Amino acid sequence: MIYCVSRALCQGRMAGWISVLGVQAGNVVHITSATLGLTALLAALPALYDGIRFAGAAYLLWLAWQAVKPGGRGVFEAQDLPHDSYAKLFRMGLLTNLLNPKQMVFLPPSSANFCILIAAVCCSKACSWLRRTSA
Repeated sequence: MIYCVSRALCQGRMAGWISVLGVQAGNVVHITSATLGLTALLAALPALYDGIRFAGAAYLLWLAWQAVKPGGRGVFEAQDLPHDSYAKLFRMGLLTNLLNPKQMVFLPPSSANFCILIAAVCCSKACSWLRRTSA
């Protein structure tokens, strides 16, 4: 959330929306993985889950290093962000979401049931529409 707000404040409304689209694309990946059963695969293969978790931790450490390295700026110090391309903003939003371990743990289990429910409703509507049109 702070990532999207900071991009909107520093680069304008469109940059904020592109960042939000990247984050939401990450949500789509998490929900799709839950629907396809990849979440169960991560549960069955702890090493794979740990690899993703460690990649997220490495990303956070890299961000921390950028703040504390010699010549780096403090995390809460006001600074001008570079004007990144829309593709880079989308990619950064996507990676921020995909490497967030909280998203991997909480989003797929809560959304998989909704995906199944939506699919069931769509199938029932399609069946009733087919019955009406074929009669």
